[in-house]
Amino acid sequence: MSKTAATLTDKTLPENVSTLIDLILEENPMHNSFIQNALGHVTEEELSTLDSYLDFCQSKGQNLPYMADAYLTIVGDTFREQLYFMKHKEYRHKSYADVAGHVYDDKDYMNKYMYGLAITSFLWPNHLDMGRLFVETMPQTRNGKYLDIGPGHGYYLMKAMELGSFDEFLGIDISEASINQTGAILDHFKPEFKERFELRLMDFLDATELEAGSFDAIVMGEVLEHVEQPDVFLKRIAELAKDDAYIYVTTCINAPAVDHIFLWRSTEELEKMIEGTGLKIKTPLRLPYEGKTLEESQAEELSINVAYVLEK
Repeated sequence: MSKTAATLTDKTLPENVSTLIDLILEENPMHNSFIQNALGHVTEEELSTLDSYLDFCQSKGQNLPYMADAYLTIVGDTFREQLYFMKHKEYRHKSYADVAGHVYDDKDYMNKYMYGLAITSFLWPNHLDMGRLFVETMPQTRNGKYLDIGPGHGYYLMKAMELGSFDEFLGIDISEASINQTGAILDHFKPEFKERFELRLMDFLDATELEAGSFDAIVMGEVLEHVEQPDVFLKRIAELAKDDAYIYVTTCINAPAVDHIFLWRSTEELEKMIEGTGLKIKTPLRLPYEGKTLEESQAEELSINVAYVLEK
């Protein structure tokens, strides 16, 4: 472990993680206190998982300086959008067309974005807590069909294969970079599932061939804030889910980012939408801005992350 990383935590950091943090802080020393807090939140088992992910990325040609740059791209882009939001009280972009060209259709940017986002799953405490809820609530003995809407970097889909007993897995994403990254991580860590998963490059709402009431589990992480009509996505989930399906959804409130287009200003506003689409909130997780209460975060228009286990 490097001297720099050793000063941040009493944990023994795996070599890849230690080097990654050094590279991040060399480029952005102002991020030190955030990283220190993050390392206090993450467990050694989770650090080991991140280390394995970084090993995988390097095996695919993405060295640690690139991974640090990918993470800092997320940090920098988010900071710029936060400044815009503070000034204008709205997100910069309002439609898919506004962001498609420079985000989803830009393969190089999307690759960097997905790698960076995967790292935030471990180094951003709110993202880590949402992942923990997924792990804690995933039904381990349920079989049948599993649907992941927007698998992104593929981590959640990989964890579902590890934790559950599902027979078939389907992932749908609009980004070619996301589909490629998901396929690569599954091929690497879960080769035994090769014949049991399918990835489709398409808009979820265009997948009209999917049968109503046919899925035993549906997961949609960090998608609703990226679409113009999130209620339509939620209604389609309710339609596709079996009556007793496991449904897990995450999104955010007052959380500007380069490709966030739908803005909720309170958890109440979001949850009213959810409950108007044929879904009920079974287990909520509402994560306010660091150091603030939920009420303070909403009053001050600060970012809030949310995750829900839903049911029909």
